[in-house]
Amino acid sequence: MKIHFIGIGGIGISGLAQYMHFQGHTVCGSDIKDTVITKKLRSLGINIGIPHSKEMITDQDLVIHSAIIREDNPEVIAAKEKGIRVLARREALLEILHENKVYAVAAAHGKSTTTAILSAIMHGSAIIGAESKEFGSNVRYEKETDILIFEADESDGSFVNSNPYCAIVINAEPEHMEYYKYDYDLFYETYRIFIRSAKHRVLNAEDPFLSTLDDIEATRLYPSQDIKNIEYVLIDDEPHTKFELKDLGVFSVWGFGEHIAIDASLAVFAALEEMELEDIRKNLLNFKGIKKRFDIINIEEDSVIIDDYGHHPTEIKATMQSVSEYARLKGFDKITAIWQPHKYSRTIDNLESFVSCFEGCDELIILPVWAASEAPRDIDFEGEFARYNLTMVDHLKRDGNKIDLIQKEKVVKTLDKGIIVGFGAGDITYQLRGLV
Repeated sequence: MKIHFIGIGGIGISGLAQYMHFQGHTVCGSDIKDTVITKKLRSLGINIGIPHSKEMITDQDLVIHSAIIREDNPEVIAAKEKGIRVLARREALLEILHENKVYAVAAAHGKSTTTAILSAIMHGSAIIGAESKEFGSNVRYEKETDILIFEADESDGSFVNSNPYCAIVINAEPEHMEYYKYDYDLFYETYRIFIRSAKHRVLNAEDPFLSTLDDIEATRLYPSQDIKNIEYVLIDDEPHTKFELKDLGVFSVWGFGEHIAIDASLAVFAALEEMELEDIRKNLLNFKGIKKRFDIINIEEDSVIIDDYGHHPTEIKATMQSVSEYARLKGFDKITAIWQPHKYSRTIDNLESFVSCFEGCDELIILPVWAASEAPRDIDFEGEFARYNLTMVDHLKRDGNKIDLIQKEKVVKTLDKGIIVGFGAGDITYQLRGLV
């Protein structure tokens, strides 16, 4: 087929585009601007137009677009005028994944990490919402198997179309409630549909919602009982968590924290459907972390810079605990957190939790809100976060192990000591890397 992807620079759409490209389809796409992702897709031989233009629509068989693309997009209009089928990503999943044995991972938090861990353990294709450091991409294609490890997205309800053979659910904390019109019954019912549609289910039984699903047959993880003797160690300056899982013995996984042990344990249980235990234990060591999740991007004798995608208070709190443990093992006595709030709606909806999730940092830097197309709204950051040693800045400028804090085009402070950890889903990742 000839398939055109609108919004191909998004991590979710780019994953599907690469997967279809590797399957032998002719793939092209478009986006509003060039990014690291679009440049990588071009290196694979995928034609990409910038910005959106009706000229990109020629003789394709199918047009697939991301959730944020509207009906008045010029390429959507042109495709419909030519009689070309147009599907949202959510709808396209039904066709793309229907022949696969899909191990689908869903959650508000931790699904990228768990998907990457499971892909390190199992031999199969993978589509992840982040770049796995194991294979340097968010997509791996294995032609000889129908197994697909897939990060299933609950933000637009599309996970119900992922054709799960095995549904792995880490948590079901309400998030992206604007899609569900703040209807909690609808939100939880969508999770039920996803879970029930799978032949096999692996659930974190201590999640408040998942703990209520007694009528669903599943492999259940009880972290407080099943995971024991957690130990944090540094191996070549890299963080690792060791733990015992039920009667299955000791496992070691890249990363720090109880949440990492939970993610790995769920992946182990899922893999037991296909693999021998000792192969799982060995393959778990293949996991090297994922880009932008506790991503150590610079290490010096007296400083470490970490990039983390955490943009919800639950995620930030978990990473802050990991950072504190890392600081203890490294012998650092200062932690500086830099936060780029993601969306006004998310920040306001979770403001109280955001205020408390940075406990443990010695200094907090807050960047302007990454609006993600939302209209600006007033938030009193200086008042709400007054308990912290707070600095408000416009942007960052990275040079080696130093990060300059810029306010009104002037350097107001330079960070170059201790652990410096950045949080956010916007362009903070590029600021921390000195790319913007």
